[in-house]
Amino acid sequence: MTTITIRDLRPGDTADAGSAVRVRRAALPFMVTTAAAVTYELARAHPDGHRRVLLAETPEGLAVGTAEVGVAHGSTEPGQAYVNVYVDPEHRGLGTGGALVRAAEAHLARPDVTDTYSWVLDEPEHRAFAERRGYRAGRSAHFLRLDLTAAALPPLPELPAGVELRPGSAFAADPRPFHRADCEASADEPGDVPVELDDYEDWLRDVWHNPALDHELTTAVLVDGVVAAFSAARTDGAGRYSSAMTGTLRAFRGRGLAKLAKTDSLLRARAAGYREAFTGNDAGNEPMLAINRWFGYEICATETRYAKKTGAAQ
Repeated sequence: MTTITIRDLRPGDTADAGSAVRVRRAALPFMVTTAAAVTYELARAHPDGHRRVLLAETPEGLAVGTAEVGVAHGSTEPGQAYVNVYVDPEHRGLGTGGALVRAAEAHLARPDVTDTYSWVLDEPEHRAFAERRGYRAGRSAHFLRLDLTAAALPPLPELPAGVELRPGSAFAADPRPFHRADCEASADEPGDVPVELDDYEDWLRDVWHNPALDHELTTAVLVDGVVAAFSAARTDGAGRYSSAMTGTLRAFRGRGLAKLAKTDSLLRARAAGYREAFTGNDAGNEPMLAINRWFGYEICATETRYAKKTGAAQ
């Protein structure tokens, strides 16, 4: 039987980061990430997040699994931790997933952690894997895909008076207006772990300066000079684009501004040579699901959030 070794991804090691990305793409091809983003996220992680990236290797040194583990320090609800496990489908059956979960949970055996959650593909074997380890199913979210080479994207409409479109790069000198919009939109996004993005320096580090965020393909909609809506884009430089977050400030909702932002971003992504567009929506977020169906996105996979009580909360 093959012996699987679990170790930490070496900070700054491009080969390790490349292995983690290769495994993630094989296990979850709908998630857009890069080796540079993995390296950056680990190096710049907040110390209160206790973040680790684990690699599972065969005796020959081949990475066949990886896991992200840490504490959700940005949550307004204390005690939340996460472990997300990815195993290369071609190398399942070696005990890789179980070994990664054990190592991750050992890391999270902390007095300040009361709940651990994990996103699990909504397929029988994946659900059974989580349930055998004491995790229980919660809300679900969909991955959606759009073929940019074939999609009949709508042209940009004539903009009303006072409305303008700007790329994210236009905020390079001062991203604060973008930060304020992200704070409000993210606070209203459906989810089991409430997130607060009010720490500007944290947001700069975690979101704005992340190498996967494509400032040129990110779009902001300004109304009378105020950022009213936006669509943030992540890209991998290899033909894959992802809508990381699309939102509208409360005072401007119901005017089609999110759809406008996304239209502009998708059109520019296609013009830049991107072939596939992905996005993710909470299964209960019908307004965004409707917008994405309007563009032609189709659900390509579903994940379920599994969670269990840990430590003193058990």
